[in-house]
Amino acid sequence: MAGAIVISKPGGPEVLEWKEVDSGEPAVGEVLVRHTYVGLNFIDVYHRTGLYPMELPFSPGVEAAGVVEAVGAGVEDLKSGDRVAYTGNAGPGSYCEMRVLPRSKLYKLPATIDDATAAAIMLKGATVEYLVRRTFPVKAGDWALLHAAAGGVGLIASQWLRALGAHVIGTVGTEEKAELAKANGCEHVILYRDEDVSKRVREITDGRGVDVAYDSVGGATFIGSLDSLRPRGMMVTFGNASGPVEPIAPLELAKRGSLFLTRPTVGHYYGTQEDSDEGIAALFDVVGSGRVKPHIGGRYPLAEAADAHRDLEARRTVGSTVLEV
Repeated sequence: MAGAIVISKPGGPEVLEWKEVDSGEPAVGEVLVRHTYVGLNFIDVYHRTGLYPMELPFSPGVEAAGVVEAVGAGVEDLKSGDRVAYTGNAGPGSYCEMRVLPRSKLYKLPATIDDATAAAIMLKGATVEYLVRRTFPVKAGDWALLHAAAGGVGLIASQWLRALGAHVIGTVGTEEKAELAKANGCEHVILYRDEDVSKRVREITDGRGVDVAYDSVGGATFIGSLDSLRPRGMMVTFGNASGPVEPIAPLELAKRGSLFLTRPTVGHYYGTQEDSDEGIAALFDVVGSGRVKPHIGGRYPLAEAADAHRDLEARRTVGSTVLEV
């Protein structure tokens, strides 16, 4: 038996209950992992509230790091004591002390990446990897608009974009978050509560607009992001922290300069073993080399995950947040 956060009905943070569950034993091709750190992500909130419906009851969480406890038959390249981590394509269930997972979903951690960092980057870092390398392959000199620049994805993205030679315009809600965003790669920062984002983007880019807009906020920022793009620019909407985006007529994309619009997910970019292996290798390389240094802004005991959710939804968190097991 092991401790786990279990959700029996959709709702607020109060539905996150600490219970004892059977962690199971690894079957053929499986591995029993003892978690050390679990990553906190906004998709955990979507699962908890029922925005993304889940079969009940379930444990939330889509990334974690830990240590191999036991391996099933056929697993020959991992052994007890090896440090491993996994990302969202393993499916929800990481808010627990121990878990059985397919070997194919696990990645052995290099010595250059500690467990807390691994838990903070597996989903958020993989998200940034496909956004900047594959959804819109950023090159030196490109201009990028990055919403929620002081969040977990934002701080990784701003550093990675700068490492690629891009000019980064970040949006944040407070002066404190603006300073953090600037320290992590944003050349320009817009306080979205006080300034018109698209107007400021045009001023910063001498009227040109940005090549790509990365928007995880959703309904509140979507139109402003479209209005910030250059002709034939790319709008990447990959989250809806402020609520879902309203339907838009394709003609609106034409009016604004024959824009491109995409709504990517990690499942489609990490849907094959080859894609996953390539993406995680790129992530481990950029973090292990120090070009991207994830910022862990908060740590909570796993059993107190409800407090972490409250702070996340209230926008009181900065950078990545991890749950300590």
